[in-house]
Amino acid sequence: MLYNSKIINDSFPFLFFIVFSLGFCFFMLFLSWILGGKSNSRHKNVPFESGIISVENSCLNFSAKFYLIAMFFVIFDVEALYLYAWSVSVHDVGWIGFSEAFIFIMSIILSLVYLVRIKALNWIHSHAQKSNT
Repeated sequence: MLYNSKIINDSFPFLFFIVFSLGFCFFMLFLSWILGGKSNSRHKNVPFESGIISVENSCLNFSAKFYLIAMFFVIFDVEALYLYAWSVSVHDVGWIGFSEAFIFIMSIILSLVYLVRIKALNWIHSHAQKSNT
């Protein structure tokens, strides 16, 4: 019985945090619904940028390379966060942690070399390269 009450006492702050966070989110959504604008007009849904009314269609088609570069950035950025966490705890993890971080860094470098070799980071189209040579 004592063990169960210890678990409840230990998990109470976490449950309070979850309930408070969800309640705060719902409160903010409800508040924006109450205080938000409710006017309807034909100009309500027109895109408006810096005081200039758009003239043409605002839909732009991006190349798939753009999304590929964005994914590479996110992947390497997250890996940098892992390395930061390792650098904070470098004294605690010792040589085993150092060797694991070294393997991790080498996998990052090898993946970057692979991306360069397959020309995944090259923005110029292949037919434009052939015409220039």
